[in-house]
Amino acid sequence: MRAIVFGASGLVGHGALRACLLDDEVSEVLTVVRRPLPVTHPKLRQIVHADFTDYTAIQGRLTGLDACLFCLGTSSVGQSETQYTRIVYDYTLAAARALHAASPALTFVYVSGQGADSTEAGRTMWARVKGRTENALLALPMTTVMVRPGYVHPVHGARPRSTLLRILTRVLYPLLRRAFPRHVTTTDALGRAMLAAARPGTTTESILDNTAINRLAAQTVTPK
Repeated sequence: MRAIVFGASGLVGHGALRACLLDDEVSEVLTVVRRPLPVTHPKLRQIVHADFTDYTAIQGRLTGLDACLFCLGTSSVGQSETQYTRIVYDYTLAAARALHAASPALTFVYVSGQGADSTEAGRTMWARVKGRTENALLALPMTTVMVRPGYVHPVHGARPRSTLLRILTRVLYPLLRRAFPRHVTTTDALGRAMLAAARPGTTTESILDNTAINRLAAQTVTPK
């Protein structure tokens, strides 16, 4: 399997990239990044690219891929709907269309979020935009799987960018795991579940909630 990961510099992308690098069935992993990652591995190939709405310049490097784990995203805090839509919707659809043109048999696995609004009509801005993005991906003539994690706890070196968030994750995770186990996962489990969902025949579901993510991860071998 040849896989490509978007958003590998982020917390969720860290888990997706790690899952790919540790999986013996994955022969090569590409990442599309604005700046090179401080990671080296025999299977890793990094593509430095600036414009996430236009992949014309690197289209030739996107051929022969089997799976895309799309983890690129942003927080909606402090952003207008127009700004948030550009990153969450425009970037995602541009990548999906470019990948489908270059690798038609590829499975596109998209990290959405628990509470995404498939009606696109709710009051919560981020949920509407995520729901719109999901709907647009599902309408494309390609195999797509949406994953909707709840709280994602960083493990194996994945770290939130801010010190405050790092402190909060250490404090909140034990409480959330006990009180709301169905709504909690880890970067490790999410990465493995995404990679599993990209394999043909693994799941018939097009939208995986947090429970399904953890169930799928539990069916895979845990990387050491």
